[in-house]
Amino acid sequence: MRRPGAGLRLLAVGALLLAPGLEAQARGRGHLLIVGGGSQPDALVARFVELAGGPGIARIAVVPMASSEPEETGAEKAVQLREFGAEAVVLNLSRAEAMDSGAVARLAGITGIWFTGGDQVPLARVLQDTPVLRAMRRRYREGAVVGGTSAGAAIMGDSMLTGNQRRPDSLGYYGDEFPEIARGAIEVVPGLGFLPGTIVDQHFVRRERHNRLLAVILERPTLLGAGIDEGTALEVGPDGRWRVLGRSAVVVYDARRAGRAAPAGPLGVTGLMLHLLPPGSRYDPVTGRATLPPAPATAGSRSP
Repeated sequence: MRRPGAGLRLLAVGALLLAPGLEAQARGRGHLLIVGGGSQPDALVARFVELAGGPGIARIAVVPMASSEPEETGAEKAVQLREFGAEAVVLNLSRAEAMDSGAVARLAGITGIWFTGGDQVPLARVLQDTPVLRAMRRRYREGAVVGGTSAGAAIMGDSMLTGNQRRPDSLGYYGDEFPEIARGAIEVVPGLGFLPGTIVDQHFVRRERHNRLLAVILERPTLLGAGIDEGTALEVGPDGRWRVLGRSAVVVYDARRAGRAAPAGPLGVTGLMLHLLPPGSRYDPVTGRATLPPAPATAGSRSP
């Protein structure tokens, strides 16, 4: 027979054994602003500039290599950031340039780094294991804000979805539909590591990507799954806690304490924790506790 209080002690031990990367978030002094794609409300752009130091102070590097037209995409984003009072430069690098110390020097004094949308795979290939990526992480630890949208959101974790998946009868890309929750169906590769212990999916509600993220999390239960919808941002503070901004929602899957099927069988789970977090919600990834925003005041209501 289990002794009284044993369950509470097990939960406490479980909290200490959660993915170590989650506690590493608190060691970085900067912020993250991770946007799920689609059009960005002005309030999100303004918030990014504010986190980078504010108008007249913010110095932001736009990193556009995920785009199929990086020069045009980078220039457009730089213009937008300048309209909000930031100084913006475009850092469009090849793999060879990312290995060069001259590119590292271009990050000196940068207070914000923005990754554009497109395809996260070529972006990661350019930056992985380079002096430039190490310098970006150092700028983040020193207080810079790091953000991105769509592909620029997918690269944030230390594990990353590529968009490739296995068809039931073959291997290869299957478009934006994810018709199964199965082992080995979704390709996952290393990300850039700004948000340890978490894997990010984007365009999440709009493109109905529940099956994809759920399959990945059940195979990797030490990771949190963060599905960020379009026009919506997940802001991560220096203490590692999350806040939802924008116009839709973030969906969080947490299988860290769930019961899972045997590895040889089909995927299955009991006790999965799911949070649907609208704007104004907060989440602590270490404890797993979520807080919804208070109800808006109704017309004619009186304060006590």
